[in-house]
Amino acid sequence: MKAKTLPFLALLYVACTCALPVVPEREKEDAQFAKKYLENFYDFKEGKNPLFKSKNLNGMADKIREMQSFFGLEVTGELNHKTLDMMKQPRCGIPDVRSYSTFPMSPRWKKEDVTYRILNYTPDMLRDDVDEAIAKAFQLWSSVTPLRFTRLYSGQADIMISFAAGFHGDFYSFDGPGGTLAHAYPPGNGIGGDAHFDEDENWTKFASNSGYNLFLVAAHELGHSLGLGHSNVLGALMYPIYVAKDTRDYRLPQDDIDGIQALYGSPRESPAPPTKATEMAPAEPPTEMAPGKEPTEMTPSKTPARPADCDPHLTFDAITTLRGEILFFKGSYVWRKSPYFSGIEHDTISSFWPSLSAGFDAAYEVDKKDRVLFFKDNQYWAVSGYRIDRGFPKPIQNLGFPTSIRKIDAAVHNENTRKTYFFVGNKYW
Repeated sequence: MKAKTLPFLALLYVACTCALPVVPEREKEDAQFAKKYLENFYDFKEGKNPLFKSKNLNGMADKIREMQSFFGLEVTGELNHKTLDMMKQPRCGIPDVRSYSTFPMSPRWKKEDVTYRILNYTPDMLRDDVDEAIAKAFQLWSSVTPLRFTRLYSGQADIMISFAAGFHGDFYSFDGPGGTLAHAYPPGNGIGGDAHFDEDENWTKFASNSGYNLFLVAAHELGHSLGLGHSNVLGALMYPIYVAKDTRDYRLPQDDIDGIQALYGSPRESPAPPTKATEMAPAEPPTEMAPGKEPTEMTPSKTPARPADCDPHLTFDAITTLRGEILFFKGSYVWRKSPYFSGIEHDTISSFWPSLSAGFDAAYEVDKKDRVLFFKDNQYWAVSGYRIDRGFPKPIQNLGFPTSIRKIDAAVHNENTRKTYFFVGNKYW
């Protein structure tokens, strides 16, 4: 069986070959796969105007060269078999950079005591083995930094760890077996720091041809949770491709040590105590990541066609932030821009909030507390993450508006003053 490689978000392909009268179906599939791969990991952008087709091909060849250089392949700019084989390896979904790297703006935890919580478990392994793999992954990073990691059994932790398949509420759905194995977010509020593992993969305690070593994948993902991006140094833990190896005496490679110490510094002269679980007994069993029934009777209407992204007349119904991303709403659709990934993603609103109807009038995030208020006509909804809070919708009069106000035109929240401004016609509150 071929060596396994680690996809922590997504993979795809793009081809740059001579045009032929009839292109075999396999070549078409490879070209599409490669194009998507370069879009995801190398910021390739395809022009929509057919007049610029040759320019697209040149740009694609440049991105292929960049990818080949990163992985130490022969730099040709052509989509050859070795290049395609590398693209198809399981990997992390974060874009690639050279040597060790950090995310844009170098986010890091502003404290040395960081907490984590395991929300649920994979059935592929014993729970004790999962606990041990995660604890060892944290200890790998704490051994070379001043950081200390403490496990919580309930409540909100800095780093929330979960196993899920397909769509799991964070805009980045898993893709089934192979491809993306897991993904994690850089330090921050809300979803910041959280690590998600694809339950469609087979997770193992030891290196195996039949699955993926959870300790090795978790250690890589937790590097992202601490603020590290990818490295192009072959053998580095933060190298984007997963390769099975014996991890019984695994030590953090020097490139990874250089990267994490650039963020947090070296360990204290007196070593920090090893990562361990808190002594508290669990207050409740680990949370199962299953969607609950939404407490609202609103149902989505039939989804109309999505507006063209480059329509010069496109306007949005509402714009807000959520978990560090910017969300743009129009009709039944939402566009999202993340500061950590290139490009803009789009989907239907009902994909994330099935019980919310389309056509918001206004929206805003509450002090980056992972809570957004949506306004439509004379009602509003409070959404925590991707669940509607109980008791909503409520009439906007509950916020103090007179009964003569039938809808909100726009809302802006100032996190510095913690004041929200509501606009209706030529007036504001």
